Amino acid sequence: MPGFELFGDLERKEVNDVLDNGVLMRYGFDGMRKGHWKAKELETELQNTFQINHVQLVSSGTAAVSVALASAGVGAGDEVIMPTFTFVASFEAIMMLGAIPVLVDIDDTLTLDPKAVENAITDKTKAVMIVQMCGSMGNMNALSNICTKHNLLFVEDACQAIGGTYQGKPLGSIGDLGCFSFDFVKTITCGEGGAVITNNPEYYKNADHYSDHGHDHIGSDRGAESHPFLGYNFRLSELHAAVGLAQVKRLPEFLSIQKKNYTILRDAIGEIPGVTFRKVPEGGEESYAFLNFFLPDLESARKVSASLKDKGIDACFHYYDNNWHYVRKWDHLKNLKSLYPISNEVKKGLQTLQNKKFEQSDHYIARNMSCLIKLSWTEDEVRQRAETMASCIKSCF
Repeated sequence: MPGFELFGDLERKEVNDVLDNGVLMRYGFDGMRKGHWKAKELETELQNTFQINHVQLVSSGTAAVSVALASAGVGAGDEVIMPTFTFVASFEAIMMLGAIPVLVDIDDTLTLDPKAVENAITDKTKAVMIVQMCGSMGNMNALSNICTKHNLLFVEDACQAIGGTYQGKPLGSIGDLGCFSFDFVKTITCGEGGAVITNNPEYYKNADHYSDHGHDHIGSDRGAESHPFLGYNFRLSELHAAVGLAQVKRLPEFLSIQKKNYTILRDAIGEIPGVTFRKVPEGGEESYAFLNFFLPDLESARKVSASLKDKGIDACFHYYDNNWHYVRKWDHLKNLKSLYPISNEVKKGLQTLQNKKFEQSDHYIARNMSCLIKLSWTEDEVRQRAETMASCIKSCF
């Protein structure tokens, strides 16, 4: 991670196909295409990769979450349970629909604690959205059972977890809907882009229409298509799809490199007293996109973070002080700093955030280090990095 590190001839070929025919839009212009339909081809490849019946490409991972929720009828006043540790896009995508993000504590998997989810359910709850942060997963069986018990939508934001599996199933394919991002720093990239995946044909049809201004995509004359319902423009271009098509074909190669580099780093720090690792539920295999480990306390984590930076070890994140990925620093959300008026329902739903404490989440995020696994490292670079990381950690406590 990320796939752009290994751009090569296959990416160039797929992009040149699009430039050669001149059709950059995924819909229409059939006669000009010379048989090239990159978005359709990428959707087929992703169906196979995710072992899923339906894939709808969209313009980003954020768009994927909004489209997924909208396709299942989530909207104004509905509550969507989500974790405190995620990217800001998670609550942005929920609020875009007029729905209310309900933040709950994480556990040692670094995502939703099932007990916290159960305690947060109200008569307004419509969906539970797990965010598979840093390449792994939560307790999928427990969360799925909760959703079944309360008749709730189970949505997987697997934007950082492509290639991970749970009980043999690809992450993203387990819930009612799965969401992926293919932005520039993901394991496979389109530059910008995302996808909604599902086995539910009604959700798929809705996602297909909703992401393209409500077009029903019936027939071969785009101008004659009808609009069964309102939609918006979340389309992915053929150029973006072309890059993604090349990248998804290389996914096994990328995952193999990630696992090798991850294993070298983990082995180097695994025997250090005081270091423990993020829990991967039994039956799960993470994508190895990140190495996540815990230190004894906040002070240790801050010392290690500073030492790694001082030694030139980049892409190791201590999210406790980060304003993009953890609730503690989301002041713009807590204070509802918006360019446009926010509905009273959403305001009321979020009003407790200003003073709410997430002590359990703090317990994990304060001690966590999350290290990106790059694809471009040579083996010598990985081993040197492992040695330096181990030295930094040992020197700090």
